[in-house]
Amino acid sequence: MAKTKSTTSKESKIFVLDTSVILYAHNSIMNFAEHDVAIPITVLEEIDQFKKGNDTKNFEAREFIRLIDGLVKDHLLHNWNRLNGASKGMFKVQMEYDSKIDATEIFGDDKPDHRILNATLKLAEEHPKRKVILVTKDINLRLKAKSLGIIAEDYTTGKIKNVNSLYTGRFELLDISPDVINQLYENNSIPLELLEAEIPILKNAYLILKNGNKSALAFYHAATGNVELVEKRSVYGIKPRNAEQAFAIHAMLHPDIRLVSLTGVAGTGKTLLALASSLEQKKEFRQIYLARPIVPLSNKDIGFLPGDIKSKLNPYMEPLWDNLKFIQNQFHEADKEFQKITDMVNAEKLMITPLAYIRGRSLSNIIFIVDEAQNLTPHEVKTIISRAGENTKVVFTGDIHQIDTPYLDSQSNGLSYLIDKVKDHDLYAHVTLEKGERSELANLANELL
Repeated sequence: MAKTKSTTSKESKIFVLDTSVILYAHNSIMNFAEHDVAIPITVLEEIDQFKKGNDTKNFEAREFIRLIDGLVKDHLLHNWNRLNGASKGMFKVQMEYDSKIDATEIFGDDKPDHRILNATLKLAEEHPKRKVILVTKDINLRLKAKSLGIIAEDYTTGKIKNVNSLYTGRFELLDISPDVINQLYENNSIPLELLEAEIPILKNAYLILKNGNKSALAFYHAATGNVELVEKRSVYGIKPRNAEQAFAIHAMLHPDIRLVSLTGVAGTGKTLLALASSLEQKKEFRQIYLARPIVPLSNKDIGFLPGDIKSKLNPYMEPLWDNLKFIQNQFHEADKEFQKITDMVNAEKLMITPLAYIRGRSLSNIIFIVDEAQNLTPHEVKTIISRAGENTKVVFTGDIHQIDTPYLDSQSNGLSYLIDKVKDHDLYAHVTLEKGERSELANLANELL
């Protein structure tokens, strides 16, 4: 039998993938350069349990099964098989997990995680001269692995290196000539060159221009190359209370910006501003969709909740209805704006729905707001944007530091990924909202607790 690369290479590593990595990105086995990849048989068993359903994790499970089937063809899975591409390594399903160190005995439970640990230990015994690394997005499993002497890492493809320096969407420029600021107010637009900025200004960035007591809010319009004045504009009864909120409304209303992201802690007005700005443009779009991913409370599936499907989902959608009611209450019941919101909901011109319920629907000529987008994977964000049709505006709102789903963090969630990858694009604008406007009590919680 001819020796394979896996039995001869001293430099290439063996990466063992956990189920969480596969469900995060089905093509993850293709992202380890020239190194080899092993999938414990337990992972295949777990993937099989996820293949049915409409969630993204179910899609990832099915795509992974198809990918492996296409790679293997008539080969046997328990042998090393070549991954597609000359620069790729090998992969196999690790069948053996009867290692000298038994994780199920040490941790006192024969569970899938412990069998995956045993499979990794067995591989290390079979290849003593090679570095065997367990890759998992489960922090606790990484800790268990390290306690057994296993090298364990997070899956970092698509992960933002430094979330603290993530693009905020705005630049503050000091010592701008008073004449330039006056000219901006007089003409509503000036060439970018007049600012004489010492740093590169990204496309569709927002600017705070200052010189002593003089200041102006501005927008660098990528399509024209000019800096335009931003005025504080009210939308459907909601008035901006700070510069960032004015920027958010401007991004939502600008016809050249088709993709918007708004981030910030609770109480900064992300969802409220996105919804109010959408209502302001109701005549320009066929529908307004306001959706959010379902994140089960206390890691329990919605099946644990009583009632029919509508009753089960109501607790998750209630914050969105609260924002709509707040906007509606800016008017009296006799006002046409008040009644118009009710009419839009009844006619399904305004839809508040779980994100999973929009799968397969047309995303043409609509404003599509995705709330709590920090709970999406990069693949989910890409899928949503890729389905946008003509005259559609897609808006993502969320707090990248408030992750409610396992296996995601501030660096690997889809919202952070979007901001990092799409900044400086002609169709995109981002605003980070920093000042809480809900109440002084809410600000106290965000700042001190």
